[in-house]
Amino acid sequence: MGTPTSHKFSVAPMMEWTDRHERYFLRQISRRALLYTEMVTAEAVIHGDRERLLGFSASEHPIALQLGGADPGRMALAAEVGQEYGYDEVNINVGCPSDRVQSGRFGACLMGEAEVVAASVRAMAQATDLEITVKSRIGIDDQDSYDFLRGFVEVVAAAGCKTFIVHARKAILSGLSPKQNREIPPLDYDRVYRLKADYPQLEIVINGGIETLAQCQDHLDHVDGVMVGRVAYQSPYMLAGVDRGIYGDAAAQASREDLVHAMLPYIKEQMARGVRLNAISRHMLGLYHGQPGARAWRRYISERSHLPGADGSLLLAAAAQMRQLVS
Repeated sequence: MGTPTSHKFSVAPMMEWTDRHERYFLRQISRRALLYTEMVTAEAVIHGDRERLLGFSASEHPIALQLGGADPGRMALAAEVGQEYGYDEVNINVGCPSDRVQSGRFGACLMGEAEVVAASVRAMAQATDLEITVKSRIGIDDQDSYDFLRGFVEVVAAAGCKTFIVHARKAILSGLSPKQNREIPPLDYDRVYRLKADYPQLEIVINGGIETLAQCQDHLDHVDGVMVGRVAYQSPYMLAGVDRGIYGDAAAQASREDLVHAMLPYIKEQMARGVRLNAISRHMLGLYHGQPGARAWRRYISERSHLPGADGSLLLAAAAQMRQLVS
């Protein structure tokens, strides 16, 4: 059984962003935030390099594995592997609108096939002890009424899913890129609030366009949890206020320079395994976002982290430069 997870605050699964290095970094900032992997297809889990796809550091807990797929048997097998690797939760992607995902018959297009999602939930729950959750949109294309969303949730909840993470935009499956689908369809937070009001027995987590902890607090007046996306990557230090502000923990907040030092043992360990510095440091470029000298921090690391011999001392030098700028 995985670690009991709280969905009160989580960081969204983001392709090419929420890899193991990013998650380790975010975990140094917040001990309580629930972290998600990038989406991994069930077929990749079954046939691919599992250690590369699923490996993570024990310190990343609580951590959820997001799977993409439409075959209940294959999804169950992949979830079983996820449990063996030690994940705390398995999430089904019913929100990604990309062409590649649609051609594989999973992601947001599955909102139109609630029974398929329900069958996967049942099969995965039978195969593992982990909580099975679903991340969806509020609708797809012209199927964007509240009744449509409610019907989807009712069918999937009847299969045993108790937690729904809802991106408060519909997905337009043709004509918009994934990036446009994150920006163009309008946000409808009230629809997600209504879902929680109508189904108080379900855990409803809201996602989409949330950028500050103050906004998180506002949403928590209406739903059980919030999930942030790009802001956690572009301005990761916003997570420094999560443990105290969202969870009420009294632990001291680490400084940005503290976080650089906290990453050094991990960087040394990973580089000893053949990982290049820039594979890790790229996730740290936003650490000083909004601070004087933030551009200098990004430039210093970006221009040097790929060079032969670059190691953790590069980040120390960049942090020292930042200290001088603000002193």
